[in-house]
Amino acid sequence: MKRNYAEHIKELNNTTPPEPFFFLKPTTSYLPAGSNVIECPRGVDVHHEVELGVIISKTGRDIPSSQAWEYVAGYCLSVDVTARNIQQYVKGKGLPWSTSKGYDTFCPVSRFIPKEEVKDVDQLRLWLKVNEEMRQNEKAELMLWKIPALIEHCSGIMTLEEGDLILTGTPAGVGPIKPGDKVTCGLVQDEKELASLNLVAKAREGGYVFTQK
Repeated sequence: MKRNYAEHIKELNNTTPPEPFFFLKPTTSYLPAGSNVIECPRGVDVHHEVELGVIISKTGRDIPSSQAWEYVAGYCLSVDVTARNIQQYVKGKGLPWSTSKGYDTFCPVSRFIPKEEVKDVDQLRLWLKVNEEMRQNEKAELMLWKIPALIEHCSGIMTLEEGDLILTGTPAGVGPIKPGDKVTCGLVQDEKELASLNLVAKAREGGYVFTQK
């Protein structure tokens, strides 16, 4: 999901949408737990966006928000890695965002967290550091649209299937990562870490080179 935290909307000088706004990332962008290299493609300004992921438990279509929790299997910690300069370029042209979001390794995900392990989603805290500098550190309660509303909206457009992952948006503090940077992030409940990621950014060899200005 995009633009689901007010301060993040402000930091990128965006407008608040009147309803949830989403894009798609390919499953090939997953960087599963146990893998730790984020590739920085040539010509790309890579940015981090830490997010809470919601994993769908069963197939559903037109799911009302009142029934949404029945379709939640659990959660994960994720980073929506973004090619910021590509995103800005295609936004200006009115083009799709797929390139800016869909590179290999652009969706690191943690272990699966069963929903029974989470007491109160709103009180989960997301944090992310780059080279030990805290960049992002906020609670999920700041989401503009809560999980039931996101599930209702998405399933009203496309059928959700078991195993689908909805990233719920990023809090303020997004910023660049460069080859050699160490990126760490965590998902915290009652000061206890439910999940963490330890990542390193490296230059990608080969592949598409973005050259537009």
